[in-house]
Amino acid sequence: MKSLKLISSAIAMLICFVSMAQERTISGIVSDETKQPLPGVTIFNQTSKTNVYTNFDGQYSIQAKTGDMLVFTFIGYKNQSQKVQNSNIMNIKMFPEMSSLQEVVVVGYGSSDAEYSNRSYERAERKKAKMATASVAMQGKVSGIQVQNSMGYSAMPSPTVTIRGNESVSPKNEPLYIIDGVPAKANQMAKINPNDIDNVSVLKDQAATSIYGNKASNGVVVISTKNEIYKNLSEKELDKKLNIIPIPAEPTQEDYDTFVENAFESPKTAPLSTFSIDVDNASYTNIRRFLNNGQQVPKDAVRVEEMVNFFKYTYPQPKNEHPFSINTEVSDSPWNKNNKILKIGLQGKNIPTNDLPASNLVFLIDVSGSMSDMNKLPLLKQSLKILVNELRVKDKVAIVVYAGAAGMVLPPTSGDEKKTIIDALDKLQSGGSTAGGAGIELAYKTATENFIKGGNNRVILATDGDFNVGSSSNSDMEKLIEEKRKTGVFLTCLGYGMGNYKDSKMEILADKGNGNYAYIDNIQEANRFLGKEFKGSMFAIAKDVKIQIEFNPKQVQAYRLIGYENRKLRPEDFKNDAIDAGELGSNHTVTALYEIIPAGVKSDYLTVQADDLKYTKTETNSANYSNELATIKFRYKKPDGDKSIEMIQVIENKSVALDKASDDMKFSSAVAWFGLKLRDSKLIADKSSEEIVKLAKQGNSNDGEGYKAEFIRLVETSKQYN
Repeated sequence: MKSLKLISSAIAMLICFVSMAQERTISGIVSDETKQPLPGVTIFNQTSKTNVYTNFDGQYSIQAKTGDMLVFTFIGYKNQSQKVQNSNIMNIKMFPEMSSLQEVVVVGYGSSDAEYSNRSYERAERKKAKMATASVAMQGKVSGIQVQNSMGYSAMPSPTVTIRGNESVSPKNEPLYIIDGVPAKANQMAKINPNDIDNVSVLKDQAATSIYGNKASNGVVVISTKNEIYKNLSEKELDKKLNIIPIPAEPTQEDYDTFVENAFESPKTAPLSTFSIDVDNASYTNIRRFLNNGQQVPKDAVRVEEMVNFFKYTYPQPKNEHPFSINTEVSDSPWNKNNKILKIGLQGKNIPTNDLPASNLVFLIDVSGSMSDMNKLPLLKQSLKILVNELRVKDKVAIVVYAGAAGMVLPPTSGDEKKTIIDALDKLQSGGSTAGGAGIELAYKTATENFIKGGNNRVILATDGDFNVGSSSNSDMEKLIEEKRKTGVFLTCLGYGMGNYKDSKMEILADKGNGNYAYIDNIQEANRFLGKEFKGSMFAIAKDVKIQIEFNPKQVQAYRLIGYENRKLRPEDFKNDAIDAGELGSNHTVTALYEIIPAGVKSDYLTVQADDLKYTKTETNSANYSNELATIKFRYKKPDGDKSIEMIQVIENKSVALDKASDDMKFSSAVAWFGLKLRDSKLIADKSSEEIVKLAKQGNSNDGEGYKAEFIRLVETSKQYN
């Protein structure tokens, strides 16, 4: 009996040891003391030496075994260590570093006794500190304060300061700054010599608004200097005293291709409208960057179709053998009351992750000197780590870099060797010129040498687009990338930075290289494009997707395609399989809008009719198609195919009032409307920001990620810049 008990105990211990040795996925949410999620927290496994980061919602997942110690670190907060137990769920609450209170006093009311009683102690402590700027004095020093370094534009080096816990009434949630009793701006605050500072205090909630009114809704940072050296200065005088150079309305070194917006055309003289789909959304995130920085948006930076396609719409999944469903809707135009809007929506088939083909990826990373800013190479490396976390065992990654020359820093490596890949990313540093052409050559060579038949073969180019050595002109880059397209390797372009950003080159690379293009303005956008929408961004289910529409002249007097100016094709290109077009990813949506002037409607936008031709007669088909508005055709190829497949669908002559239209119609029209306003379009009668916001709010549904609400705030904020 005793031996039996010993055997049972041994078996139990063995089972325990085996279970402890098994690695599993530990996941959870990291939040602060107010239960708000914390993005960007580092989770480090002390046993396996691996680390991950929380996403925008504070969520994380990491591989660990029972008994492993996980360490949670975040600037301004105490480190938290937690041992892995039996549960696979580990939610962590982090608390601020209380010792930091020696640097900044948080007061509940304007001039409290506590503020003054602590001032002598603060003065003594401040003499010990070696601070670069006034903003750094607040970095991680008190609960509720977040300081983010400026993302690059050289004329505006100020960081973003956020007082958490306040309702967001501006896109940046910036507090009000008071310097020696004078309202100031963030860039002015950042320029103050920290040795001149006597005291810094923070007001929140009612304490702020009771003294400074609604403009203090996001909190107040009050700075007092020794001898009040900035007292009673005007804004210009303060700029001059702080040696601040005024910010130009538009960055002069950024490069955008110019284009003319589509005009109205008659179906009698231009019966066919043909274009390539566009799933890119770089223009929207770039516009968002301008507006968040308080800058005027360059007109040529606005591509309306990319703004519309940033957002996802609720189109149904395909129910036949084709990889996407086709959805159309007609409603009233919100900006020209007598016109109509035709919406065409494609919904790509959602393929389960496990069923997706193996990936052969090559990261092509710009490490030139122009990439040294915080919103370039440092953000780039953190972005690609998000993508690495999505990889599977059957996937592989190589890393090629280019500066003065191109070279490989990581040979093709299995997707489960995440630490090896991340370590290679962490070692990258910027310096030198930009041999973009040589980098592309080596990246495609690596991709083709490791080509997976039937797989996802892709080069991922991450750069600010500033190619200045080798194949530098747009025409040279276009020829190079068109040649590489023939290898069957797809291309994804990730744009970073500001000030010298070359949007035109990035767009050419994506358009000509079987590719897509995103502008990454912050880590949240990286998490959206490379994490949450990984399948749609990285796995094509159809390529060379073209649309051709023929409008019925009995119903349509004139039409115009909204946006897609750089994607228009000739009618004869539609059936030419040698002509490149756009790609559609797993579960991706694509939306295109046409504005229609119905037959019989008088319009100021119609051009003068040409005289009747002597030798050519244009006649309308006598058949009765009164119930048809248009006929639409689609052509696409399978990802590894060379021959197009055609689909045809008739659009009924049926329109609904805008207030009866779908939420997708309302919201996509509002986004297009805002884009046309930013471009100062001459073809819209109403440019009211209030009406754009009203329509967007009516169509704001299925917004779990908050992107549509963010758009509405951008429109509200843009009124002072445009």
